[in-house]
Amino acid sequence: MKRFTGALACLLFFLTATFGTLVSPVQAAISTTPDPTGSPTQAADTSNASGAEGGCFTTNAWHETENYLIYHMIRVDEQNMILPWYDPSNLCNSYDHMLHLVFEWWLNMERNPAEPDLPYYLMHQIWQSTSEPDYDPKGLGGDQLAMAISSWTLYYAYTGDTRALDDMVLIANHVLDNGMSPATDLWPNLPYPYNVTRLDKMDGDMIFHENFTMLDKAGSFGYELVNLYKITGNTRYLQAAVKIANTLANHTQAGDEVTSPLPYRVNTKTGELPVGGNPYTTYWTGLLMLWEGLEGLGQGNIADYQTAHTKVLNWLRTYPVHNNQWGPFFEDGPGWSITQTNAVTLAMYIMDHRDLWGPTWQADARSALDWPYAALDNLGWIDYGVELIDEQTGYRKPGNSHNSRQASMELRYAELTGDTSRVTNSVRQLSWATYSVDFDGKNRYPYDNIWLTDGYGDYVRHYLRAMAAAPWLAPDDQDHLLRTSSIIKFIRYQPDRIEYRTFDGSAQEKLKITSFMPLSVTANGVPLQRLNSISDLETQTGFTLGAPGDLPTVMRIHHENATSIVISGVPPKYLFLPLIQQIPQ
Repeated sequence: MKRFTGALACLLFFLTATFGTLVSPVQAAISTTPDPTGSPTQAADTSNASGAEGGCFTTNAWHETENYLIYHMIRVDEQNMILPWYDPSNLCNSYDHMLHLVFEWWLNMERNPAEPDLPYYLMHQIWQSTSEPDYDPKGLGGDQLAMAISSWTLYYAYTGDTRALDDMVLIANHVLDNGMSPATDLWPNLPYPYNVTRLDKMDGDMIFHENFTMLDKAGSFGYELVNLYKITGNTRYLQAAVKIANTLANHTQAGDEVTSPLPYRVNTKTGELPVGGNPYTTYWTGLLMLWEGLEGLGQGNIADYQTAHTKVLNWLRTYPVHNNQWGPFFEDGPGWSITQTNAVTLAMYIMDHRDLWGPTWQADARSALDWPYAALDNLGWIDYGVELIDEQTGYRKPGNSHNSRQASMELRYAELTGDTSRVTNSVRQLSWATYSVDFDGKNRYPYDNIWLTDGYGDYVRHYLRAMAAAPWLAPDDQDHLLRTSSIIKFIRYQPDRIEYRTFDGSAQEKLKITSFMPLSVTANGVPLQRLNSISDLETQTGFTLGAPGDLPTVMRIHHENATSIVISGVPPKYLFLPLIQQIPQ
């Protein structure tokens, strides 16, 4: 026995010296290491419930109320605070389950046999089943397809499900084949948001009809094309993105208090603005990132992009951040309305571009996040402990997409600043928004229809961003890549192994690994060293696992001049098996 004990001690010393403190997924479940975004006990405000501090919140102390919310009876904890409808004993399992439900339903959405042989979501913004009076005749939502590509990019990195990649390619090819303004137009090579004259062809705008487009949506679609090029290597997407970027840069002005640098809608053939339409919106972050992405690739008219980028960024800093005139976003209204989407999306951009935005980033992001609570506050479910946000001033209803968006960015703000004052409400917003998802994956906007925007492309990404900001919301029995500063071109999850490729050689990733004990991380085959703190990653290549401030199961990686990463290890129960086998009989 002494022989075994001595060998075990030596092995423990060697592994600890090499990899730092060894923490298995089992130990992670009972760890008291704090998370910078607040513990799940704080987030769920259920300090009396049983659960693992630092891991996913779990409780057996829940019950079902007599009240319905959309599809399900509301489930609550002992303090009558809302929990998810699915597996209310485990927040992480519930949120993860919602993602898979809606993705599967999207891919297998029932089609109308009387329509063109295309996926329903390439032609319509609202889904209705054959059991209802009729299929909804309306066409696409303004940002519907760009939203889907955005969510599937994150979902692929999270799951490794290649069907997400296939769907992104299908969507992009459909738009490029059937939805671009002619090269001879005054505003050429821009995507149209709506199928006016034919279901299978985008040729205008929902309100102002043929030849009109929404310029903010063109920018966001162009940005998603850049990302799709990075994933697939298909230069068709890059070339289309360059053409979109060129057209928008050529027309960008300085803007003022009542006119944005680009108009909200324009007739691509004549250059005219719609009669009765608004010349103003603030949803320009996709366009900013389109120009940034192309500049990083050295593609397109970079000098023009830089000039236009400066105009838009300065305008955002000067006007909407201070006057809260966030303006319209949605395709189905010609009049003025101020929307939560625009404010919170800019807050996300500010937080993800802190150095570019400058020293006021924290105050400006906080202001943009605070505005929805001041202008669109909804206390209809306050008895269940959750304060909600309505969609816009022109439609005062809380939405599944908008509350999950608000929650994810509040969690991101908490991650960056340590201010956890809104974490509790954010988690309850995520739980509230699960009730819009039916057992089969239909996702219905409260008091409204099954919107293929709010319930899918503008839903999945918010839960994934929430998990990235607060990894204790990701499952404790699965492995997931939660965030990258690059784009994930390929990822494969295997027993005791994760391998992935990034587009950029210089990048950082954040993962949650719970099914095995990582023992090795390599970048292009070269072992990376384990670092002691998160701050070390800013100046050194290497990885951390359970660094101070992180969960024991959170791994962060910084690699330079390398795109192929392999993480390998063993199940915790096999860690000391070779030594155990040496015990004398």
